[in-house]
Amino acid sequence: MARIEHVEILMVDLEPKVKRVDAIQSFVSQETPIVRITDADGAVGTGYSYTIGTGGHSVMALLGRTLVPALIGREALEIERIWRDLLFLTHATSVGAITSIALAAIDTALWDLKAVKLGLPLHLLAGGAQREIPLYTTEGGWLHLETSALVEDAARAKADGFGGCKLKVGRPIHEDVARISAVREMVGPGFEIFTDANQAFNVDEAIRRARAYEPLDIGWFEEPLNADDIEGHRRLVEHTSLPIAVGESIYSHLHFREYLERHACSIVQVDVGRVGGITPWLKVAHMAEAFNIAICPHFLMELHVSLCAAVPNARWVEYIPQLDDITTERMTIRDGKAIPSVVPGLGIAWDFDAIARQTVDGSRSVHT
Repeated sequence: MARIEHVEILMVDLEPKVKRVDAIQSFVSQETPIVRITDADGAVGTGYSYTIGTGGHSVMALLGRTLVPALIGREALEIERIWRDLLFLTHATSVGAITSIALAAIDTALWDLKAVKLGLPLHLLAGGAQREIPLYTTEGGWLHLETSALVEDAARAKADGFGGCKLKVGRPIHEDVARISAVREMVGPGFEIFTDANQAFNVDEAIRRARAYEPLDIGWFEEPLNADDIEGHRRLVEHTSLPIAVGESIYSHLHFREYLERHACSIVQVDVGRVGGITPWLKVAHMAEAFNIAICPHFLMELHVSLCAAVPNARWVEYIPQLDDITTERMTIRDGKAIPSVVPGLGIAWDFDAIARQTVDGSRSVHT
C-alpha cells in the first residue's frame, strides 16, 4: 500500500449545452469540484462531484479546510475506512448536500486511484455484472419546450437506438397529458416515456396526476413529492400502478433504506455525486437488489455507466452530456446502449489543459 502524499482541489463552472427548465427551477450552471489525489508511489486518482449552480464554493471550503487535510498520510487503498472517518469528522453537518457532495469528490478520486493501480476499469473492480446498459435521454424533454420539440427529440432518440426519453411534468395537468400523448403517438409502444416532476406536488396532487398519466403507458413517475416525505411516497405507491422513482435528492444510504423498508418507491435513482461517492452508491445498489428494485441513477452518465455495469440490477443510464468541454473522449454509445470504458480507472478521459483554462478563480489549492 502507499500513503496519500499530495491532494489538489479545484473547481470548474460548466454551462449546460441546452437550456434546462423543470417544474421548480432552471439549471443554468454546473459547478464541478475536482479532487486529484497522489500517493507515495506517484499514482494519481481524479474524482469529482457537482452542484446545479449554487453551493460550489461552500463545497470547496469544506474540502480545503476540513476534509483534504485529513487525507494526508492515510493509506489510499483503505477507501471504506477513509469514507467512514471523513463522515464522522463531519457528522455535525451530515446528512446534508454540501457534505455529501464534498465526500463524493474525494471518494471517487480514491476509487479511481485504486483502479489505476490495479490496472482495472471501475466496472470490473466494483463487480463486473453487465457489459452494456440501455440509455434514455432527458436533454430534449425540458418543461419550457413546445410539444413539437418534445416529439422531434423523442423520434430522433428512437431512431438512434435509445430505449426511452424523459419528459418533465408540472404544467397544468391537461397540458402535461397532451404533451405526453403526442410523444406516445409518435414513438408508439415499446419505447419508454418517463416523467419527472422534480418534487413539485403534494401527495393528493401526485395521486391525481398519476391517475391521469397511467393510460399513457409511463415507465415511471419521478420525484413526485418532496424527497423528505417518505410517508407521502408510500401513500402514492399504494394508489397508482405507475412505478415511483426517487433518489436524485437523497443524500444518505440510510435514507434509501427507509424508502425500501417502507415500500415507498419502485425505482432507485441513487446519484453518486449526491450520496457521498462510490462507496455508499454501491451500498445502495446492493441494498436495492435485496429488495428486487432496479437502479436507474440520476445524471453523471460518464461515471454512472461504469457503476451500472458493475451491478446486476441497474436498468438505465440517463443521457445528459455534461463533461464534453473538459474531456478528450465521450462516453461510448453503441446501438443506443452505454458501454463502460475498458481503461483502468473511472473511465473518464480528463482534459487537464481545458480544466486549467476553466478553473474558477481562487478555487485551486494544494495540500501536501
